[in-house]
Amino acid sequence: MITVFIIGCEIAFWVLVLAGLATRYLLRLPKLGAALLFLTPVVDLFLIVATVIDLQNGTTATIMHGISAIYIGVSIAYGHRMIKWADIRFAHRYAGGPAPIPNPKHGPQHAAYERRMWLHHLLAWVIGGIVLVGMIQYVDDASRTESLLSILRIWSVVIVIDFLYSFSFTLWPKKEKDNASILP
Repeated sequence: MITVFIIGCEIAFWVLVLAGLATRYLLRLPKLGAALLFLTPVVDLFLIVATVIDLQNGTTATIMHGISAIYIGVSIAYGHRMIKWADIRFAHRYAGGPAPIPNPKHGPQHAAYERRMWLHHLLAWVIGGIVLVGMIQYVDDASRTESLLSILRIWSVVIVIDFLYSFSFTLWPKKEKDNASILP
């Protein structure tokens, strides 16, 4: 049940984003478009309520309950950025807006970009971790929440690996390839 709800929430998020952007740029109704985009966090609220109700009904927490916490953390940490990404592309394609600026691929700008992305990941981990710990405390039965604790441990390892990767560009910046050296 919770798996279907998570998938439904992901679909609802993108439907609201696309509906908001289409309303804003194709129908030329910017206030209605903004209202639809503003509704995207409501999807997160529905997901957390459904997860809590599922656990309240005595369900043993599964990986999917943990994924709902990850989804909420990622949605809150990256949601605005994802909507802005889509908005820029939609405006360019359908409203004559400027072309999207690509992310930096080399040098100190790339290192700074990677650090910012890690900070978003850290925020997602903190929010998702709070939700996971909240679920564990709410259920208050270690045998029913083992998978939630496992997810938090795995995600903690992933955040450390991501830190090492992201901050490695600060010490060893990615250099632009010299195309002249590969010509005959």
